Amino acid sequence: MTNRLDPARCAVLTIDLQNDFLHPEGAYGRAGQGSDAIAALPERMKPVVDAVRAKGGHYISAQFTLVPGPDGPLIAPHLKQLRPFLTKGDFEPGAFGHRLVETLQPAEFTVEKVAYSAFYQTRLEFILRKLGIDTLIVGGIVTNGGVASTVRDAHLRDIHTVLLSDGCAAFKPEVHEATLVSLGSVTPQQTCADFLARPELAP
Repeated sequence: MTNRLDPARCAVLTIDLQNDFLHPEGAYGRAGQGSDAIAALPERMKPVVDAVRAKGGHYISAQFTLVPGPDGPLIAPHLKQLRPFLTKGDFEPGAFGHRLVETLQPAEFTVEKVAYSAFYQTRLEFILRKLGIDTLIVGGIVTNGGVASTVRDAHLRDIHTVLLSDGCAAFKPEVHEATLVSLGSVTPQQTCADFLARPELAP
């Protein structure tokens, strides 16, 4: 069991749970990219979001964003090589694919992220400080990318995190598991069920 939390000073933070990653008509779905583990995350995270909010906490969605450019989206070279199918309109602010998946709507706050970490060049830390949040309950995709980078950046900022071990996923289960091991010294980890069973969240 991790240390006792004050739910009113907690925020659930989901990373990249948006239509372009998860919906069949999104960018990844159209390209045949996906996994059952990733598809299961919204339904698994929804009770966590509801429980924390019921106790006065908050829900923040960090959403990967491709800034539109004159010849298509502005894509980092490594991402263009890794995901050559990304094209104009994908992950564009305001578009269907950029939106949080329907199961988790609405988030109280949305953070547009242009890199792995939800802290990099975003207003996330500003929101946390203004709300008096000292603990992030983290889930989303991918474990070895946006999730790991965000958790490590929170650690550098003295923001406590609880990583939901089955509330995040990667495209390969072995990569997910290896990342959880590597983050063991950075953040406490719980399953979604164990987190929901915490006495602080009891009705």
